[in-house]
Parts: sequence; C-alpha cells; structure tokens
Amino acid sequence: MAPLTTASRVLARSAALRMAPAAHVRALSTSPALASASSSFESPFKGESTSSKIPSFGKYVSKGSGATNQIISYFMVGTMGAISAAGAKSTVQEFLKNMAASADVLAMAKVEVDLAAIPEGKNVIIKWRGKPVFIRHRTAGEIDEANQVNIASLRDPEADADRVKKPEWLVMVGVCTHLGCVPIGEAGDFGGWFCPCHGSHYDISGRIRRGPAPLNLEIPAYDFGDDDKLVIG
Repeated sequence: MAPLTTASRVLARSAALRMAPAAHVRALSTSPALASASSSFESPFKGESTSSKIPSFGKYVSKGSGATNQIISYFMVGTMGAISAAGAKSTVQEFLKNMAASADVLAMAKVEVDLAAIPEGKNVIIKWRGKPVFIRHRTAGEIDEANQVNIASLRDPEADADRVKKPEWLVMVGVCTHLGCVPIGEAGDFGGWFCPCHGSHYDISGRIRRGPAPLNLEIPAYDFGDDDKLVIG
C-alpha cells in the first residue's frame, strides 16, 4: 500500500504543476483591476479634437500636372542661370577694361623716328614709354673704336655687334643702370656717356667702363622700317 500511495502523490503533484500556469493566466486575464485600467484610459489631449482645426491648403495646390510643373521649374532655373552668366561676363569685361592700358599709353607703345634728320656724329633723345631713348648716328671712327675694346676687360662683357642692328646706329634706353639717372651724351672718359650723379662712365657703345653702374645701357626692342625710319617698340 505504501508504494501505491507514494506513486499517487507524485502523479497528483505533477498534474497540479501542469495546470498551475493555465490557471494563473486565466486569473491575470480576468483580473478586475487590469480590466478597469484598460477601459478607464484617457488621452492627455482631451478636448483637442473638438477645439483644434486642421487648416486647408487646397488653394495652394497647383492645378497643372506634374510634367508641367517640372517644365516651369526648369525654365526658371535656366533663366536665372543665363542672367547670372550675363552679369558675370559684364563684371569681368569691366574689370579687364580697367586693367587695360589707356589710349595715351597705347599710343606710346611704338615710336617712329626719321633717321634722315639725324646727322652723322650726333645724338637725339626721344621719349618712349616715359623713358628717354638715346639714338646715336655713329661715325666710322667711333665704330672702329667700339670694336677694338677687349671684351674680357668689361664689367658687363658684350660685343658691339651684339648691341646694334646697323653699326652706324646705336639705340639705347637713356637710364643709368645704377640708380636710374639720365647720363650726359658725348661726355666721360671714354667719349660716350657720363652719369654725373655717381660717376658712371659709358663708352661709345653704351657699355659701362668705370663707376658704380653694374650693367651696360639697355637696348630696347626696335626695327628699321622703310625710307630711313626707325620704329621703337
């Protein structure tokens, strides 16, 4: 009897354990407190549904189709782009005009000189781009003197033939290469040009021979035209 009783107790206990979760669930689902809590919930925005009105945007809705609206948008963007490009072009053009040389400067870009009016052995000074330009009609003796100089002894070695296009015509910018003074023609220890400011002596080819000047007188861009014309620039 004892084993039978023990077995009966075990079976009864396991059956009770299997039935307990279901009963617990039913108890929770039928709990009056939970039912009352779910049924008594109220929104915190009580009364807003009757006092608030959603505005209507119907009058702002386009009457056209989507394709029409896209065409209008593309047209507006293209028009604004064209206007912006035209404004940028006008601004750049005005800037370039202001940066360009004025009419009087352009007029002085090239200077034409009548060489027939310069006798042999004489100097002429003209103004070109705001600078003096020396034009010397050299004699045969002056040409020989310029070619007999030892180039290796010069501070700024340069042959006379490299400084002229025609031996009889010497064209130079009349600005001393020391501090920008204007030398005096037919003066100095070498029969060329002399700068009295600091004592620079240039020979008949415009090469520095004595004094503080470091370089020879500059040769500008020039060419010989027709009918004994010299074009500087």
